[in-house]
Amino acid sequence: MIERTLQATLKKRVDYKKAIILLGPRQVGKTTLISEIAADLNPDYIYINGDDPATRLSWANPSQAFINNYIGNAKVVVIDEAQRLENIGLSAKMIIDAKKDIQLFISGSSALEIANNINEPLTGRKWEYRLYPFSWKELKESFSFPQVESRLENFLITGMYPDVITNPGDAVEILNNLAGSYLYKDILESGGVRRPDVLLKLLQALAWQVGNEVSYNELAQTVGADKVTISSYIDLLEKSFVVFRLNPFSRNLRNEISSTRKIYFYDNGVRNTIINNFAPISERNDVGALWENFIISERKKQLSYNGFYGNTFFWRNTAQAEIDYMEEQDGKISVYEIKWNPKVKVKFPKAYLETYQPNLISVINRNNYWEFLG
Repeated sequence: MIERTLQATLKKRVDYKKAIILLGPRQVGKTTLISEIAADLNPDYIYINGDDPATRLSWANPSQAFINNYIGNAKVVVIDEAQRLENIGLSAKMIIDAKKDIQLFISGSSALEIANNINEPLTGRKWEYRLYPFSWKELKESFSFPQVESRLENFLITGMYPDVITNPGDAVEILNNLAGSYLYKDILESGGVRRPDVLLKLLQALAWQVGNEVSYNELAQTVGADKVTISSYIDLLEKSFVVFRLNPFSRNLRNEISSTRKIYFYDNGVRNTIINNFAPISERNDVGALWENFIISERKKQLSYNGFYGNTFFWRNTAQAEIDYMEEQDGKISVYEIKWNPKVKVKFPKAYLETYQPNLISVINRNNYWEFLG
């Protein structure tokens, strides 16, 4: 078993008073994690599967009497893929209100639908966390540094979804199945996508532009849609844990760029599936993009698990001077350049350094990345 970083955190939150909500992409281990914790608390916990049609039917606007009878004397309840259950927020509130000493776990793969249905009913009654594909740190701590380091190039190509890590020989097939059932089916079923063809073109455009700044106006022209649709679809992809945005940092300098974004994929394997390219590193011309996506997505996992409350950005000015990645917390700024090749010489922009005076300046490359990722 590969122990998840969040496991200890979730166990500490068990108080039989508030719901514990775990969000994240499908197939990253949410069900396994909360089921293990629930079983440790009480082997007779109740499991409610939102993917099951019969369960969805019986849990469509249930009465308090139905919930009382369904839960009975159970002390622990797990609701899996809760976004598939109608009015799940109200049902969750009724479960908590039915008994004052019950521990409720809720998992979901759509932050948008969960937020819309749960936030208000469970105000002040929940702890919320996110689980991602395996992190480099989790693998290092479960195996050994040499074992994990030796698979680095595989991580850049096929990513770090649990099923891919445990079945590397079937990685491409697993990723294609995952993309078919998760990237498209679930998102389309959410009802927020009226033009599936545009969504597919948008995903491909984003996959090709990893590491580069993107303009919503340019994306709209590329995929044949208006800017409002592009913005809506990217928001949906982000809340479905396919991609995430990195915003530009702009505060003082007149020539700073502030109208574009960088968009990364939560997993390199998903990105490569979208462009259908699983060629090895030695045969690729996008190694820099793969490396940058890997480092920033891994850092995002680490910061999320560690309770980081600051902000992350990239920076560029009109003279094309740029910084790949920066973090700001408690008034302190750390800046990083991300390069696959350790021999590449990096010069940080003088204008930026003089204006913002960062506390930490570092280059993350093939020879030192593990220090950055824990």
